[in-house]
Amino acid sequence: HVQLVESGGGSVQAGGSLRLSCAASKYRYTSYCMGWFRQAPGKEREGVASIDSDGRTTRYADSVKGRFTISRDSAKNILYLQLNSLQPEDAAMYYCASSTYPYLGMGWSDSFEYTYWGQGTQVTVS
Repeated sequence: HVQLVESGGGSVQAGGSLRLSCAASKYRYTSYCMGWFRQAPGKEREGVASIDSDGRTTRYADSVKGRFTISRDSAKNILYLQLNSLQPEDAAMYYCASSTYPYLGMGWSDSFEYTYWGQGTQVTVS
């Protein structure tokens, strides 16, 4: 079955950086829109960023614009999220997800648009 496995989380000080990775096995995700979501304790899961199948169209939550960058390496079948200038409010469990559509418009941040999910990687900011 499809597996998405995140890695790269950790604990950093405010202002620091991390790069999250999401590796897909038994699944060529390059045909589909992919996204990163996060969920902090006591809060709802929120969409952070998405990238369409063409790799050219990216979207970000207002709270992370200019600080986070989503990208994909189609040859390696890996999705990335570069997190810069991290703040305590960025602390959460981060999940990658895959849609079964090549493009998502305004619904990119709706978790119901995504079919496959990873197990998450924790980001802590102090």
